[in-house]
Amino acid sequence: MPPVSESLHKPVAAPERSLLQRMEALQRANNVRSRRAQLKRDLKAGRQPIHELLLEPPEYLGTAKVFDLLLAVPKYGRVKVNKILSQCRISPSKTIGGLSQRQRTELVELMRRR
Repeated sequence: MPPVSESLHKPVAAPERSLLQRMEALQRANNVRSRRAQLKRDLKAGRQPIHELLLEPPEYLGTAKVFDLLLAVPKYGRVKVNKILSQCRISPSKTIGGLSQRQRTELVELMRRR
């Protein structure tokens, strides 16, 4: 049996993927990016209310950062977004899918008041 220190530092190799699998993953990633970009444009133009997205986010928003989404809202810059996140005790690196129910509810209530 190898010493403990050796087994802890072995790199874990990513599973091998076929060209088809890699191309499908790339296509999915591109689709998510383009849908998020369109959503941000809709937020910026006022066609999409932020609180609806926070309450019932589409699947492709699960890994998007809350910070980035709030920045797309008109009249919200870095300072205001950081203040809001701090008030709701949400890390700037938190994802939409990673929000707890408390954080989601507080954020929606705060955004509706503004």
